[in-house]
Amino acid sequence: MATELHNLSSYDPYTIPWGEGKRIGIVVSEWNYTITGSLLNGAVNTLRKFGVREEDIVVEHVPGSFELTYGAKLLIEKGAVDSVIMLGCVIQGETPHFTFVCDSVTKGCTELNLQKDVPVVFGLLTTLTLDQAKARSGGRHGNKGDEAAITALKMLALRSRYQ
Repeated sequence: MATELHNLSSYDPYTIPWGEGKRIGIVVSEWNYTITGSLLNGAVNTLRKFGVREEDIVVEHVPGSFELTYGAKLLIEKGAVDSVIMLGCVIQGETPHFTFVCDSVTKGCTELNLQKDVPVVFGLLTTLTLDQAKARSGGRHGNKGDEAAITALKMLALRSRYQ
């Protein structure tokens, strides 16, 4: 498994683009908030560490992970953001609901990336257990929120090289 080989919070700080002057939107699911709140804290702290001002971080909460793509779309169209991070957590249960939500969010994120000129970062945990989610939201595997923030900064740098 990938996180067994790489901690989500591990990065070389000298390779991370500076975020000063960037406005970052974060859409976070309220479902599984003990997990998604940790993801949010990780993302915000990492963005701040790399120069994004607190007032340039726009956080919007949505009821569940399925609503992340619509929230991201609104931030792109109405929020004047340079990038959007989608943070959620879906833990597999006894029904196919897990698959439907995960597939929908994945496809929605991809569509936004292809249709809009704003990088949209996939920060959705898709785990089999609560313990796996905890391990990836600040536990032994690091924090997916940190990784999502770094990804947003790197994608903004990539976009700026081609504008």
